[in-house]
Amino acid sequence: MSKRKGCNAERELLHMFFNAGWVCIRAAGSGSVPLPNPDLLAGKSGKLLAIECKFVKGKAKYLKEQEIKDLVKFAKKIGAKPLIGLKFSNRGWYFISPKLLKKKKNSYAISYETAKEKGLNFKSLLKI
Repeated sequence: MSKRKGCNAERELLHMFFNAGWVCIRAAGSGSVPLPNPDLLAGKSGKLLAIECKFVKGKAKYLKEQEIKDLVKFAKKIGAKPLIGLKFSNRGWYFISPKLLKKKKNSYAISYETAKEKGLNFKSLLKI
């Protein structure tokens, strides 16, 4: 996946939140900073989400264990709900809690089927 597609997906999600009446900020270059730092923070009416965004071109996305630990650590410190936001090519967005991920060795794999079964689509996410 190109970095550009990932950035475009983050910007798309940012606009989706604003269009739904939420506020949202994007931490540009979040993956290049050696500190816990999610891609997006979105909030509305006391709800706060810390989201690590991933663009998925194939059947699954692999996430490093440290990425998940950093997301959870950041979210806990700020009082946000940690989520992995997955933009599946031509299939839309799904959001899954790190608690629902299965670890294999030092990484996590998330397939479209798993995201669809255990996660939330954008419309459902707005209702939490």
